[in-house]
Amino acid sequence: QVQLVESGGALVQAGGSLKLSCTASGTIFNLIGMHWHRQAPGDQRKWVATITTLDNTAYADPVKGRFTISRDSATNTVYLQMNNLKPEDTGVYYCRWGVRVGNDYWGQGTQVTVSS
Repeated sequence: QVQLVESGGALVQAGGSLKLSCTASGTIFNLIGMHWHRQAPGDQRKWVATITTLDNTAYADPVKGRFTISRDSATNTVYLQMNNLKPEDTGVYYCRWGVRVGNDYWGQGTQVTVSS
């Protein structure tokens, strides 16, 4: 049974930084890439960033230049370094591991709150 466990969410002031982690327990077969999404209060869940198994990365426009996604295959962990945080970055952050066959895996979410 694969589980994704996220950590690193916190309350931080605008302009501050946080680093989120998402570690997978167990072996995930046919992995394509790892992603971060976020959901602000009253809003739908939105994609934030992706890193593929070839280490190609992509970012949503609101976070470009401020967020960096990375991974450590040795520990089955994906990270999201968030710098220059803004109040509009507030939300629950979820990791998702995408696979070719079957359903993707989702973490339980970690709360990020940015105060102005």
